[in-house]
Amino acid sequence: MSSIAEPKESESAPANTRGRVIFSSLIGTTIEFFDFYAYATASVLVFPKLFFPNATDINAILSSFAIFGVAFIARPVGSILFGHFGDRLGRKGTLVASLLTMGLATFLIGLLPPATTAGWVVLAPLLLVVLRFCQGLALGGEWSGAALLATENAPEGKRAVWGTFPQLGAPIGFILANVLFVVLDLYLDDKQFMDFGWRIPFLASIVMVAIGLYVRLKLVESSSFQKVIESEQVAKVPLAATFKYHWRAVIAGTFIMLATYVLFYLTTSFTLTYGTAPASAEVARAAAVKAGKTFNEAAFVPGLGIERSEFLWMLILGVVFFGIFTVVSGPLAEKYGRRKFLIWVTLGILAFGLTWGLMFGPGKGAALVGLIVGFTLMGLTFGPMAAILPELFPANVRYTGSAVAYNLSSVIGAAPASFVAIALWQAGKGSTVWVGIYLAIAAVGTLIALAMTKETKDREFEDNIA
Repeated sequence: MSSIAEPKESESAPANTRGRVIFSSLIGTTIEFFDFYAYATASVLVFPKLFFPNATDINAILSSFAIFGVAFIARPVGSILFGHFGDRLGRKGTLVASLLTMGLATFLIGLLPPATTAGWVVLAPLLLVVLRFCQGLALGGEWSGAALLATENAPEGKRAVWGTFPQLGAPIGFILANVLFVVLDLYLDDKQFMDFGWRIPFLASIVMVAIGLYVRLKLVESSSFQKVIESEQVAKVPLAATFKYHWRAVIAGTFIMLATYVLFYLTTSFTLTYGTAPASAEVARAAAVKAGKTFNEAAFVPGLGIERSEFLWMLILGVVFFGIFTVVSGPLAEKYGRRKFLIWVTLGILAFGLTWGLMFGPGKGAALVGLIVGFTLMGLTFGPMAAILPELFPANVRYTGSAVAYNLSSVIGAAPASFVAIALWQAGKGSTVWVGIYLAIAAVGTLIALAMTKETKDREFEDNIA
């Protein structure tokens, strides 16, 4: 171990104010998740038609989701890249870099011509893959930086509470992105929406990026990282140190996040596809004829047949519960401990998976109940993650360790979730029971990881340097 910076006296270092920490961690993840969800929504509503116009409906959706999954492959790479600089050079500059990368990639997606444009039939989807990879790269470094910004500046006994600030960026970003899509759907006809309307969320994100950069540039480094510098314990290669000395924590963190990831992408991306899919072959045939495509009745699987804008409002209502219970989770995780609290929540996710078909199958009312229950559980499980994952690692590899665990979980949990769920929905010929079983299996994996992990609530945090 060696230092890359001159030691500084921690007493003379300026401190981040509470308001600055809250706003900086919240706005950064809000922007990141707004960008991410704008793509997720477009991957269902727009990209299958614009970037895979010659594929069948189901193959176009699967191709779009495959590109959606590219970001999850990129995220571990981003966690290594940004984690390296976050542990070597500091949290502040790394957070600025991740935000710039995400913002520029999203803006450029908004400028891409569709595959129907002459000469772009291959180039358009290829560039979409590249920009999607950049989005994932940035998100791979963003979450951990924002989590450390909150928890490393938190007062004693408040890490789980302050850790909910960056977590709130997920529901807020989701609501902003989807409300914007709903408004566009109200004021634009289908042709206008497909021609230019879908681009507006991607292009508009650049304004929020500018605000986020302005706030983050005013930050100072946390005392935890300052002490790493003072003690001359900056890791030369954080990734190597993480896997050499803390590989068990990486595995534990990866599986602790597993059920959270699967739950979220089933209740957002999959339910949007399933909920808006035609409920009968006759409706699907009419839609195919209107679009000038051949209808393949053998490949048809029924959904709920809910109008796109109506289902988006149902999702938005569910995400309100996500936000509320993210806030609720912080004090509960402080009171009962992260491990015990998350075990109970994960048991709830297990039960939710086993009863999935009772809510996602009968109709609109049952689906709304399912979304509210699912997003409530999502808030309760997602909120404490910004505390428990960083607490698994010492300060000099905390950025890398928490980032790698968080994003490895995205590879096995989030990346395949929508794709697997669609395949299970097709195999069930319209039934979603096996989709719920898939969620229940993920919950079992998380329960095993929690059972094998010690409580981190009272673990030394600021002076914990390996």
